[in-house]
Amino acid sequence: MATVRVQREDFDAGAEAAALARGRADVGAVVSFVGFCRDDGGRLAALELEHYPGMAEAEMARAAAEAEARWPLLGVTAIHRFGRIAPGEQIVLVAVASAHRGEAFAAAEMLMDFLKTRAPFWKRALMRDGTVGGWVEAREADDASAARWSAADR
Repeated sequence: MATVRVQREDFDAGAEAAALARGRADVGAVVSFVGFCRDDGGRLAALELEHYPGMAEAEMARAAAEAEARWPLLGVTAIHRFGRIAPGEQIVLVAVASAHRGEAFAAAEMLMDFLKTRAPFWKRALMRDGTVGGWVEAREADDASAARWSAADR
């Protein structure tokens, strides 16, 4: 069963990944991805991330369940932060355990693609000069990445 959390506070990516394998002799690989807030060339003061409570967790759990149905996974953790996040801070973690690395890499990549396109999170830039950007729209590249995992690819 997957662990899915949406939280304001930071997370310990190493501890979360290690927990997937702790005490499990059947785990041969843990693949993790951590997404960070970039500084936009030094102009960004922070990102403001909002989410739809309840729905964000449900969509993350749905994506994790889809990965678990597609590959023989032994554990999944997905954490997404919300609130004000400064450049250099962590935003998202996806960690996947399996017996073999191929399944873990593929599942982690699919989960990140789905989180970027399906989970109801919104972000906007808070600039150092005091201006506030509009809410960021989804990018076509993110949609194209997620489309690779259509049910037809199973």
